[in-house]
Amino acid sequence: MMNNILRILGAWFFSKLRMMGHMFLFLINALYLIFVPPFKFNILIRQIRFLGTKSMAIIFLTGAFTGMVLALQLFYTLRKFGSDALLGPAIALSLIRELGPVLSALMITGRAGSAITAELGIMRITEQIDALYAMALNPIRYLIVPYVVAAMITFPLLTAIFDLIGIYGGYVVGVKLLGMSSGTYFSQMETFVAMEDIRLGLYKSFSFGIIVSWVCCYKGFHATYGAEGVGRATTEAVVMSSVFILIWDYFLGSILL
Repeated sequence: MMNNILRILGAWFFSKLRMMGHMFLFLINALYLIFVPPFKFNILIRQIRFLGTKSMAIIFLTGAFTGMVLALQLFYTLRKFGSDALLGPAIALSLIRELGPVLSALMITGRAGSAITAELGIMRITEQIDALYAMALNPIRYLIVPYVVAAMITFPLLTAIFDLIGIYGGYVVGVKLLGMSSGTYFSQMETFVAMEDIRLGLYKSFSFGIIVSWVCCYKGFHATYGAEGVGRATTEAVVMSSVFILIWDYFLGSILL
């Protein structure tokens, strides 16, 4: 009985290890093809519009209410310690270092990452990817590389917008609703927020862009046939991307702290 359990666990572990190896080689191949001409700039612009411009609404909405909730909760917490003047830097540091990169990446994963996986999965089950191979075209260069480069560009930009909107959302609640001084809110922020904090947030958002595009493209590219296979690949892509974002956020934060 114990031997059967160990055999099943071992087979499961090695299957997951094999899948991670395939995913890693897939990423290395995509990153290598970025520097191999010719590059499809027209496709890149289309993917930047899809990942970036069409995600602006959800970034604005999530960023504004995240900043407002932070201001509402932190104000009463800081006031207990007589430090309510530090509301501005507390909101800014929370958004710039952690919440901005993580929440914007999670929102883009739910909106665009799932669509990427579904699109590539449909191309797989309708044999469009096989047709590219038959025409002597590299589908990774044609389909995957523009998504990866677009994610590298759009994730830091959307994170910066998220941070800015969140800070002004906190301003609306802290200054207009709770009666805090406007000058205190921004002057203390300039004192406590350093360039290293901004760099950390940008590094995180850049790496999250690679993670989301990598996982979602891989799952869609290797989707199994049938509608059920595409649905399963989409679900796995969103869940795996979200988990990888949170795990990588911890390790990157502990390394660059």
